[in-house]
Amino acid sequence: MAESEAETPSTPCEFESKYFEYNGVRLPPFCRGKMEEIANFPVRDSDVWIVTYPKSGTGLLQEVVYLVSQGADPDEIGLMNIDEQLPVLEYPQPGLDIIKERTSPRLIKSHLPYRFLPSDLHNGNSKVIYMARNPKDLVVSYYQFHRSLRTMSYRGTFQEFCRRFMNDKLGYGSWFEHVQEFWEHHMDANVLFLKYEDMHKDLATMVEQLVRFLGVSYDKAQLESMVEHCHQLIDQCCNAEALPVGRGRVGLWKDIFTVSMNEKFDLVYKQKMGKCDLTFDFYL
Repeated sequence: MAESEAETPSTPCEFESKYFEYNGVRLPPFCRGKMEEIANFPVRDSDVWIVTYPKSGTGLLQEVVYLVSQGADPDEIGLMNIDEQLPVLEYPQPGLDIIKERTSPRLIKSHLPYRFLPSDLHNGNSKVIYMARNPKDLVVSYYQFHRSLRTMSYRGTFQEFCRRFMNDKLGYGSWFEHVQEFWEHHMDANVLFLKYEDMHKDLATMVEQLVRFLGVSYDKAQLESMVEHCHQLIDQCCNAEALPVGRGRVGLWKDIFTVSMNEKFDLVYKQKMGKCDLTFDFYL
């Protein structure tokens, strides 16, 4: 299909790796050559999919979904590698062939835009859980992530990185298009649209939503235990002392955005999201 090289500098001068463009969307290099196979990936009705734009709280969400869907013991989850239980569809490991052979019910993650997900997912009965995060916190977390990865080696400034974000020049394409595509399907019976900030505002309600959506049942004590465990996970993620960057904190952007950057971001946000009724809580 329509693939082309796209230079992705980690500094204003050069970057070691390259993204590529597929049907107008900038994707990571490991997606190259497999997009048609992904489109034709065989989906099962029993599948549960977690889809997010990168740095939208995927790690927290996957633990909550695993806990709820599997009826797992919270104490046992701490001893598991949850990432192995929820493979990312487009990642090199474990790969599409291995994911195809997994026993049902499969839990699968992806960061791909709605239009690039398997065709069967658009019309099937498998459940899709999408989580969106306010873009100001997201771009800070994404920047810190790029700087922490040896393979990315991003050494540009945050201002430069934020400009790339606003101009849709990062991996997985435009955040603005990503969230709006899914928002257009938030009323679909097989889609549950969640917002990261709601984990912090009303976690119990979010857990109850997941329980209903996944079709599982718990007594009151089990539900309370699950919510308490999820609160602990969030505290661990967002405690700036436990994690120096505190990437999961809501309001992270206020520590790094300048007044002029914030004004520019608000202008771009209004231009790109003005016709969408999806809203975010930037202050908690």
